[in-house]
Amino acid sequence: MKKILIIDDESSVQESFQAFLKKDYSLLFASDGREGIQRFQENQPELVLLDLQMPRLDGMATLKRLREIDEKIPIIMLTATRTIKTAVEAIKAGADDYVTKPFDLEELQWILSKTLANRDLEKEVQSLRTEVSRRYGYENIIGNSRAMQEMFEKVRHVADTKTTVLLLGESGTGKELIAKALHYNSSRSTAPFVAINCAAIPETLLESELFGHERGAFTDAQSRRIGRFEQAHRGTLFLDEIAELSLPCQAKILRALEERKFMRVGGSQLLEADVRLIAATNKNLEEEIQKGSFREDLFYRINVIPIVLPPLRTRKEDIPLLLKHFLEKKSLAHRLPMKSITPSAIEVLIQHDWPGNVREMENMIEQMSALAASDQIDLNDIPAAIRRGSNRAPAAGAIPLGEMTLEQAVERLERQMISQALHQTRQVQTRAAKLLGITRRQLKYKMDALGLTEKYEGGEPEEPQSGIMGDHE
Repeated sequence: MKKILIIDDESSVQESFQAFLKKDYSLLFASDGREGIQRFQENQPELVLLDLQMPRLDGMATLKRLREIDEKIPIIMLTATRTIKTAVEAIKAGADDYVTKPFDLEELQWILSKTLANRDLEKEVQSLRTEVSRRYGYENIIGNSRAMQEMFEKVRHVADTKTTVLLLGESGTGKELIAKALHYNSSRSTAPFVAINCAAIPETLLESELFGHERGAFTDAQSRRIGRFEQAHRGTLFLDEIAELSLPCQAKILRALEERKFMRVGGSQLLEADVRLIAATNKNLEEEIQKGSFREDLFYRINVIPIVLPPLRTRKEDIPLLLKHFLEKKSLAHRLPMKSITPSAIEVLIQHDWPGNVREMENMIEQMSALAASDQIDLNDIPAAIRRGSNRAPAAGAIPLGEMTLEQAVERLERQMISQALHQTRQVQTRAAKLLGITRRQLKYKMDALGLTEKYEGGEPEEPQSGIMGDHE
């Protein structure tokens, strides 16, 4: 049962609440403001009913103190004065609502139910925001290679700006994941992130999809439609595969970005375009300009901060980390024990060129996990075409695993990464943790787990290591 604290000096009022509310709520009582504050701190109720006129410490002073302790606790004021002025003063002071004495008990029950429901909704929204922030935090971008370090540092540097970003990379390298990381680590994180795949929408519908339309704008426009620019107001608009837009549509996007205004199709009212644009493509836009299929002025408008996402074949040293990441992800998603993978299977997967990049790897892990006869993925579980393609010398950057297990490979990479970060920051753990994209507490935990001393005393690190990169577009 939800706890309600009732602060009122009248015993008759307390008795009325006790009789009417005890079957639905757990009730706590206090006879004045000072006692109420003490009981509030001791019991942490979900809602407070607070009388306006009390001895020792009145309702307004108590309200102010409670708000200092917990700015989000719902507080409903109780008053014998029926004036609008009193209600306005209570609301201005931070009360969520008020009721007048003598109470209409049914109205009071409705106000309590509504206020507590709003409180639960706020908690759920905050929980979802926390989960989204965790999911798209920097620590979920998997990769220790130098190419990933450079990309990661650029992402972190430009995330909390309004600057337009252009993501360049092959299909499956994780462009949408990076776009979401940029959004959810910026000051716009509580506003919408709106994505549109420009290649997936017919040309005839694209303008309406982007800018919306008014009723009657064309034959099938039976009602007004809000477009993606409007949906993303004060947030982030992600235009994936922007090279697939027609030249007329490119011109309209350029105009909206430059003027920061647009009109719905069939409309006459200018609307504000307060969006941060992130665009992505797997094509060479400069070549597309030469072909005449992409506007040069739009290219310069979106190419403010270009970020290149490296293909998986150029960062072989990240493969053991990614394998572990996707095996853990599948285990959690299906609530099954995590499967392991043999060293010989890891070597074959390291030699594969991964033309579909991280997306291909995730799909392959899904397939191998489902078909593996035991709790360990071995050579026979790898698709035959990939096994045949592995009969060549190891590619540059591959880790010479030998008899090393996946856990040992991951531990080795983490050790290298942490050692390098400590070396680069002269053993300052706060700075090292920031470089690694984790908290100082997480760094300390990993150092303890790996047996690294507080003051790192290892030899010279091999190469700068960093960052993380697991999911994909």
